[in-house]
Amino acid sequence: MIIIGAGAAGMMCAIEAGRRGRRVALVDHADKPGEKIRISGGGRCNFTNMHAAPGNFISKNPHFCVSALKRYRPADFIAKVDAHAIAWHEKTLGQLFCDGASRQIIDMLTGECRDAGVTLKLATSVERLEKCGETFNLETGAGALAASSLVLATGGKSIPKMGATDFAYRIAQQFGLELVAPRPALVPLTFSGDLLDAAKALSGVSTEAEVRCNGAAFREALLFTHRGVSGPSILQISSYWREGDEIEIDIAPGADLFAELRAARTRNGKLAPQNALATHLPKRLADAVIARAGVTGRIGDASDAKLKALSDAAQHWRVKPVGSEGYRTAEVTLGGVDTDELSSKTMEAKRAPGLYFIGEAVDVTGWLGGYNFQWAWSSGWAAGQVV
Repeated sequence: MIIIGAGAAGMMCAIEAGRRGRRVALVDHADKPGEKIRISGGGRCNFTNMHAAPGNFISKNPHFCVSALKRYRPADFIAKVDAHAIAWHEKTLGQLFCDGASRQIIDMLTGECRDAGVTLKLATSVERLEKCGETFNLETGAGALAASSLVLATGGKSIPKMGATDFAYRIAQQFGLELVAPRPALVPLTFSGDLLDAAKALSGVSTEAEVRCNGAAFREALLFTHRGVSGPSILQISSYWREGDEIEIDIAPGADLFAELRAARTRNGKLAPQNALATHLPKRLADAVIARAGVTGRIGDASDAKLKALSDAAQHWRVKPVGSEGYRTAEVTLGGVDTDELSSKTMEAKRAPGLYFIGEAVDVTGWLGGYNFQWAWSSGWAAGQVV
């Protein structure tokens, strides 16, 4: 059998298939395996999320991921990490990271591939692929390959500087499979005009925020940039945002800011409004909110209407991004091979027996925080049991 793509999903599938006695060739055009693993989590690899469940994934068919995630759980991958004596810690919200370098996860997977008898063919591009009868024939830069089973684990289009391509999508279409239109996800959002000027003035300022769009809401850090907004809360909401949509930002989440401002007015009318906001916001951000709300002078002179405008400016800031930073900085690709085309148990294409798609190539996209790695492990494991 042949697996194209020596990333997280591809190596996981290779290990499982090799352990079943299958002869496995793992092919990748990159010089090294697991490059996305290497850069993930700031170099410490956010290798799973202990709370990963189907509700943390986006897909045209939200039920598709259930089978694989239930059969190979975060605890199963944690057990693998523990068996290799790799130290790890929970950072926040169930996100698990290596104590040391992410290279440990790559070494673990490549070591298990070696022990399972997997042949790793790196720096090997696939120049042509076709199926003759029940055999997949590949012409590669290192010669011809043939197998009765072929697994596509080449991911999506995110981070092209690391070699990401639309290869899996082109092969899917070659075999008549439908795609859910791919687009960047877990990506910073960009502004224009006055909004962009405001973001540039605040570039580098970070604060906790709750960001909402299309029924989804995430409460994590928000970062202003010279292009717009970023940070975990924005990356999360970007998967739900569509061009033309507004997002609503609350930079004082959990507070009844209007009530606090009225109480501050009663308590000390000489107080400057920005000082009243100081418990919730960095000074530069507080100043920007006050300017946007048009509140001047002492808080004692501000009417209820002015205080409501100020609280709304902080907690119901509605903005319309003009776009995202695109695949260049997107952590993952939303969309991909339509799950209606695949078996949720085996990842095999219903209309092309012997052809499998796993990992990011499939229309299953996780939240930020280790969920996409868990999908890679789970989908790769599922295909590895049968391929």
